[in-house]
Amino acid sequence: MAGVKGFRQTLKRAWRFLWNDNSVWSWAVNALLAFLLIKFAVYPALGLALQTNHPVVAVISDSMLHTANFDTWWESMGKNYAKHNITKEQFMQFKMSDGFSRGDIIILKGKKPEKIEIGNIIVFDSNLPEPIIHRVVGKWEADGAYYFSTKGDRNVDQRPEEKAIRQDRVVGTAWIKVPYFGYVKIAFTNLVNAVKGKVR
Repeated sequence: MAGVKGFRQTLKRAWRFLWNDNSVWSWAVNALLAFLLIKFAVYPALGLALQTNHPVVAVISDSMLHTANFDTWWESMGKNYAKHNITKEQFMQFKMSDGFSRGDIIILKGKKPEKIEIGNIIVFDSNLPEPIIHRVVGKWEADGAYYFSTKGDRNVDQRPEEKAIRQDRVVGTAWIKVPYFGYVKIAFTNLVNAVKGKVR
């Protein structure tokens, strides 16, 4: 009984430390617990529900940024989509036709390769340190697999690595945009890189 009573008292002290103590150590432990909960419980559960291993990504470049209203943007960039037989009317029907910017959070969903369409925005692994998130401008089937071609809305041309993306490189498709929340991840990544001496 004494052991049970001692265990209960320890639990009470721990509870008070976590929820009632305003010390720096209490805040640090709470932050650590929140990080562990998100990383090992919330994130995997979200990935399972959305059918992708990476349900949330932070946008770290401006390659999908639209700097003007749609008509003005299309006047300058539309010719780059005409090369891929995409018209203005088609583009206006695409998901996130207004693009997105650095610092946004994009929630992804898994999608079967055959269901991915021209105009969808996909995240795919590349030879760069971070995955790329660009719009699909081409799709074909070869050797029993689907291949995709993508382009950033702000980019004039395609990167070499996005001209033939095999289906197994696709991480997920863009579903919901959450503006600005990605800056938390960007700031954390920059801090880690600074500590490692790899500031961008």
